[in-house]
Amino acid sequence: MAEGAWLVVLVGGIVGFLLSLVMNHFLPLLFKGGLVPKGTFGWPLLGETFSFLKPHSSNSVGAFLQDHCSRYGKVFKSHLFFSPTVVSCDPELNYFILQNEGKLFQCSYPKPIHGILGKVSMLVAVGETHKKLRNVALSLVNITKSKPEFLDDIERIAIQILDSWENKPKVIFCEEARKFTFNVIVKQVLGLTPQDPETSKILEDFLTFMRGLISFPLYIPGTPYARAVQARSRISFTVKAIMEERRRNHDENSKKRSDFLEILLSVDTLSEDEKVSFVLDSLLGGYETTSLLMSTVVHFLSHSPTALQQLKQEHQKIRSMKQKDDPLDWEDYKKMDFTQNVINEALRYGNIVKFVHRKALKDVKFRGYLIPSGWKVLPVFTAVHLDPSLHANAPQFHPWRWESQDPTCKKFTPFGGGTRCCPGSDLAKVEVAFFLHHLVQNFRWKTEDDDQPMAYPYVEFQRGLVLNVERCSETTM
Repeated sequence: MAEGAWLVVLVGGIVGFLLSLVMNHFLPLLFKGGLVPKGTFGWPLLGETFSFLKPHSSNSVGAFLQDHCSRYGKVFKSHLFFSPTVVSCDPELNYFILQNEGKLFQCSYPKPIHGILGKVSMLVAVGETHKKLRNVALSLVNITKSKPEFLDDIERIAIQILDSWENKPKVIFCEEARKFTFNVIVKQVLGLTPQDPETSKILEDFLTFMRGLISFPLYIPGTPYARAVQARSRISFTVKAIMEERRRNHDENSKKRSDFLEILLSVDTLSEDEKVSFVLDSLLGGYETTSLLMSTVVHFLSHSPTALQQLKQEHQKIRSMKQKDDPLDWEDYKKMDFTQNVINEALRYGNIVKFVHRKALKDVKFRGYLIPSGWKVLPVFTAVHLDPSLHANAPQFHPWRWESQDPTCKKFTPFGGGTRCCPGSDLAKVEVAFFLHHLVQNFRWKTEDDDQPMAYPYVEFQRGLVLNVERCSETTM
């Protein structure tokens, strides 16, 4: 009798799975088919996800998008991440999607990402929770930018990193960039220096956290994903301990502190968990994306000697107007016009963020297309950034295009857009600019030819961007 009951349960489970497969994969093929963009769903369940995620050079769109755009146009349907999907490589539709966050579309990252980042992470939160967290982030960024010690910390850490290259013929630049951005962000957010014991503890757990964030989402003890979830818990515990210590010693130390955490502790609109999650989001945003931007800039400059020479001249001119050991300030930063062009071009050409995840909240009509309610929507930034009909000489690294092109236009969205545009983008640019100021004046470098930025879809250099470095003498500067 028991065996019969188990058999019924097993058969029922299999039938249920097959029905859900049919509902999820095949039914959408028939759904208002005349209005939904053309395309194909590929294999049952998996759809075309593996083909979509196949690695390719980050300064190309990859074979999948090239093939599908040529066959179906810049807007097409597919089946990705276990969901019927509309993929957009069109700048107007991308802009429309980003500007209608919370109205017609909503952030919708795969559930395993929530498991690592946490339910109240600003990266996955929606609605009022996201609005509340974003307002705090913008406030903190504006306060930080106004503090002179913010710039002093960036420059001091940049000089420390570059001084450590003395007598080193080679460096793995991605590692050096991550050291720099991590030391900057833990100082900004938590007020910690590399010498503080908490710093190495957070870094160790954070590296585990990052490896799991890009791993297969399988929660089995020992897997990268499971270790990442555990690492997040340990980081949260460490951050809470720092917060408690701050509260206990508030009167004694409050005048000495000027980091994110000191301001965050006084914010009454956030719960304790939201404050901890906010710290983790700040570490993530200030660490990985900024270091990747630095790496792509250095890589592309090594292949563009004309741009590198003009960049060096700009920074030499800025330095010549200051005393030898005078620190950089905001007035110096405002003079770094070509530096901004180089950074913007690296963002366009290197495509650190290939696409973002959204979901249609209702049936949406756009230019005769129908995006059905509940479908996943992927605005692909890479395709727009590398579209030759939108950017002259799109397949080339050409910083001079930004002398006449508006970096706030619809065809350039490296930090997203709308209410989910990255709040720390300006801080990232300052970090890169200050690091470049000292790098180009003090070092020459060459890259290995086979070390290219690859999109997995996250960007990574296959060998970590190995640089052959040589310090410039006074006569060769």
